[in-house]
Amino acid sequence: MNLAKVDLNLLVYFDVLLREGSVTKAANQLSITQPAMSNSLKRLRDLFKDPLLVRTSAGMTPTKRALELQPIVRKVLSELESSIQPDVEFDPSASRRTFRIMTSDYAESTILLGLLSKLAIFAPNITLDLITPSDVTFHDVEHGKVDMAINRFDELPSSFHQKIIWLDSFSCVMNSQHPKANQFSLGDYLSSQHVWVSKTGFGVGVGIDPNEVQKLGWVDEALSKIGKQRDIRVFTRHYHAALQIARTQNLVVTLPSKVAKIFENDPAVKVLPPPFDIPPFALKMAWSALLHHDAGHIWLRKLIGDVANEMTSG
Repeated sequence: MNLAKVDLNLLVYFDVLLREGSVTKAANQLSITQPAMSNSLKRLRDLFKDPLLVRTSAGMTPTKRALELQPIVRKVLSELESSIQPDVEFDPSASRRTFRIMTSDYAESTILLGLLSKLAIFAPNITLDLITPSDVTFHDVEHGKVDMAINRFDELPSSFHQKIIWLDSFSCVMNSQHPKANQFSLGDYLSSQHVWVSKTGFGVGVGIDPNEVQKLGWVDEALSKIGKQRDIRVFTRHYHAALQIARTQNLVVTLPSKVAKIFENDPAVKVLPPPFDIPPFALKMAWSALLHHDAGHIWLRKLIGDVANEMTSG
């Protein structure tokens, strides 16, 4: 292939086509006609000697070759965009920018409180728009419509940039008057009733089936490995609600230690280590390649990293 004869616009069209999975949607996003987009797809197929997108019962589906090319093309375009953008300094003290962050209740309860304190000092006019995981898709982050996602992720698209904010362990929280508060063996844990709390990933969630242990997350997977199962009475996606339930009812909640720390000085609550091993997990931030070189975004990512370092070293 003679690169001198390759129209770079075709790479832009390829990137949008793969993201949208539709000739019509891609044409709308690029503000060109559908026939022009169809012609570009034909040229892309000729260029890569592959159909790239094929019609199936699920709609336009990318081929194996297209999926292999997608992160490569995205990286090339991202680096090209950053090289031709003007080198503009970001002044946080003067900025009135709004950063949209998809975040779980867990992250809101921990790192974002410290982040708000920093913003009040260094960037008092910056606004945070915090969005729940159920309101966001991978598409929204990939397109840069959402600046960042902060959560626990089982997996992320290869086109995303990501960074581990910290590793967290688990703690058990219960009412200080709970019958097992002063002795908490594995047998005591299993004979107690529990609150399940979690919300990871993107998209609208569905109801929980208590019998599908493999889908319940870290705590129940750890119990399953030793052939045990806990008695879950309440399923919630809100960590503060889970903490209040454990504080006032005879139910045990097993949740990340940095969230449990919120109640560590409350006399009405007892915080104990789990009587079995649960592997630690990573809290991550993830963002689109489209924003990777943005000066304001770079500043925010560094600030979040600084807050996390202070919290883990303190």
